[in-house]
Amino acid sequence: MTGPVAVLIGPMAAGKTSVGRALAARLGVPFADLDALIVQETGRTIPDIFRLEGEQAFREREAAALVRALDHQRGVLSLGGGAPMHPRAARTLEGRPVVLLEIDEDVAARRLSRGVGRPMLEGDDPMTRWRELAAARSATYRGLATHRVDAGRGSPAQVARAVIDALQLQGPRRPEEETE
Repeated sequence: MTGPVAVLIGPMAAGKTSVGRALAARLGVPFADLDALIVQETGRTIPDIFRLEGEQAFREREAAALVRALDHQRGVLSLGGGAPMHPRAARTLEGRPVVLLEIDEDVAARRLSRGVGRPMLEGDDPMTRWRELAAARSATYRGLATHRVDAGRGSPAQVARAVIDALQLQGPRRPEEETE
């Protein structure tokens, strides 16, 4: 089966994009973020797509984009938190090297306090919504994952190293990883 050497999944703020970039750089392969591919394809931001088309239409678009990306992406692919939840997306991920990046609530709260543009967390209490989504998606994530990595400790480079180790991929260990 051709396709990515690693597909990163997990809850919002798990670091899928930053770890994905670090992982691709370590392995010397291309990196793609599914949300960025959708933005490039549509010319709209993810929040705009949610606002203009609704979540269901976005999820259909996302599942179709995932099928294309799995056919064409040869490096590292990171997915949005909800991408694996669509039945078609879940089926296309079966048998792939899927890595679940796990974080706890404290790490999520710290990371989410620095960001915006997450339509699924809009409202008065984003952390309550994060907890609800994380709980609802956890079983699917774990069912799809061939490997699980704690993404709450260390830099993106250190987490990327843990992914390399988990997948038993070839990637040079750099001295600066020990202190990053």
